[in-house]
Amino acid sequence: MTRSIIKTDQAPQAIGTYSQAVRAGDTVYLSGQIPLVPETMELVDGDMEAQIRRVFDNLAAVTTAAGGSLADIVKLNIFLTDLEHFALVNQVMADYFQEPYPARAAVGVASLPRGSQVEMDAVMVSEGG
Repeated sequence: MTRSIIKTDQAPQAIGTYSQAVRAGDTVYLSGQIPLVPETMELVDGDMEAQIRRVFDNLAAVTTAAGGSLADIVKLNIFLTDLEHFALVNQVMADYFQEPYPARAAVGVASLPRGSQVEMDAVMVSEGG
């Protein structure tokens, strides 16, 4: 099976020992994205909705670099430091995804990198590699 690394400057650069995404065959594994602005590598200014939107924008940039789109995501994992924001995630997600929606998990966590309140990772299937 062919394996390749996906990298784009349209999403935040990896801040550790990982790749933005890895393609293995038709499956692309997207690393977790927090609401970092790619140009500054700082957390986005604004409220929780701004953080959620920045994460979806970052995931979208990586899916595009992999030859696909958010519509190709088959599994989405959401990590929140406060599950009270779950309804807002659903509301914002409706702006980025259409049916059929990906499988999904939402997990409450104690903390996330850089003081972020939200992180998401995903698995996409696309022949665009």
